[in-house]
Amino acid sequence: MDKAQVDRWLRAYVDAWKASDRDLIGELFAEDVEYRYHPYDDPVTGRDAVVGSWLGEGQDPGAWTPDEKGTFDATYRAVAVDGDVAVATGSSSYSAEPGGPVRTVFDNCFVMRFDAAGRCREFTEWYVQRPGTVEPPSVR
Repeated sequence: MDKAQVDRWLRAYVDAWKASDRDLIGELFAEDVEYRYHPYDDPVTGRDAVVGSWLGEGQDPGAWTPDEKGTFDATYRAVAVDGDVAVATGSSSYSAEPGGPVRTVFDNCFVMRFDAAGRCREFTEWYVQRPGTVEPPSVR
């Protein structure tokens, strides 16, 4: 893998997230992928389990229900690639309603390992909410 390939994969990751499309999500991951929403989680293991988790069908720690279309966006880019291992950083932003103002931003770091076909076989996410990006509780 090189940075351009990882950046293409990251764009496909965002596209699949926005589409909530089972096939697009599945194309990203190796059959035996291990996916962690947090570095301390036991992995969600296997492509079908990851797809289900993304679509809110699983009970995996850290997973949550799919976001409403039009209420989120994200941009990530590779910052380091060493053979089949890549590190990416970026941010994801959320609004309360489609097209509404951004209310919450998370800064993200992904550590990924890819197979020879360019599918992710290990994925671990770290994220932190950016200070000052949540509406006051009375506005929610």
